[in-house]
Amino acid sequence: MARIYNFSAGPSMLPLPVLESARNNLLDFEGSGMSVMEMSHRSKVYDNIIVRAEASMRKVMNIPDNYKVLFLQGGATLQFAMVPMNLMTKNGKADYVLTGSFSTKAYEEAQKYGNVRVAGSTKEEKFRRIPQQSELSLDPEADYVHICFNNTIYGSRFNYIPETGNVPLVADLSSCIASEPIDVSKFALIYAGAQKNIAPAGLTIVIVREDLLGRVMPFTPVMMNYGVLAKDNSMYNTPPCWSIYICGLVMDWLLGIGGLEEMKKINEKKARLLYDCIDRSKLFSCAIDKDSRSIMNVRFTTGSEELDAKFVKESAAAGMSNLKAHRSTGGLRASIYNAVPYEGVEYLVSFMKDFEKNNG
Repeated sequence: MARIYNFSAGPSMLPLPVLESARNNLLDFEGSGMSVMEMSHRSKVYDNIIVRAEASMRKVMNIPDNYKVLFLQGGATLQFAMVPMNLMTKNGKADYVLTGSFSTKAYEEAQKYGNVRVAGSTKEEKFRRIPQQSELSLDPEADYVHICFNNTIYGSRFNYIPETGNVPLVADLSSCIASEPIDVSKFALIYAGAQKNIAPAGLTIVIVREDLLGRVMPFTPVMMNYGVLAKDNSMYNTPPCWSIYICGLVMDWLLGIGGLEEMKKINEKKARLLYDCIDRSKLFSCAIDKDSRSIMNVRFTTGSEELDAKFVKESAAAGMSNLKAHRSTGGLRASIYNAVPYEGVEYLVSFMKDFEKNNG
């Protein structure tokens, strides 16, 4: 078996022990005589799977009891509409902080449902940094403030949690969820596509404070109503059963390695190794301000489209995939999510040093 180092921005690598466990139970899950992919979501066997997955996630992320955990579908993109439909219902206003592509898309979608305002942006600086608290212009009458905590495409992240007073804080954590400890109680709602750190594509996680349920706009589709979905414990219709099962395995894997405190240490070590290589290089560079750099998505470039393309081609031949950055930014990007081993980053750094010797 030959496995490569996959630096994809998502779907991304899953922990090898998780894949092995899923493989071993693929045809006959714990003596049930069937695969998780075949069983009824209403069965007692599957009920144990989803209940255990939620319990493990609550333990890993230290989620308070007054928050609901929802296992949904539609990706983070569907949340761009669900959030305003469910939360922008008191004053019909919301503040959005624009720090990259997905926060901008969320802002554009929310404009369909109310008075949406840009409360901060670094677009004119090509999103090379995150605006600080003092730069935010927040409306105390907004129904919520929305941020994207980690920017997959631009390679930046918030190094602080914005203070929003009595206004609920909503955060897209798609590309950094469960990568380090975070105080869930500081947020009113967290959402994340799971395909980067905690499951295959097809599952969306929503963690929402209970007091925010039941405020929906009257035209909200039933499948986009957090209150309905919470009441039915993510079982209003058939959920993404396999992805939830894998999510549970990943949560158990995180608990097994020491939880998010240990995961943070590993992730910071990986990021430090890669950024140090870039900063010391005469060929590679990173445009993101140091205090805003993501530890999940590392953007860099040779400064030459031709050399970047050569790097992507040769790295693929060397057993690495998906090092080409998003088409909107160009250049290179290594997404080093939880399941990317430290050895994979070491291998990448060694390749980069050899590439510079041969092309610098």
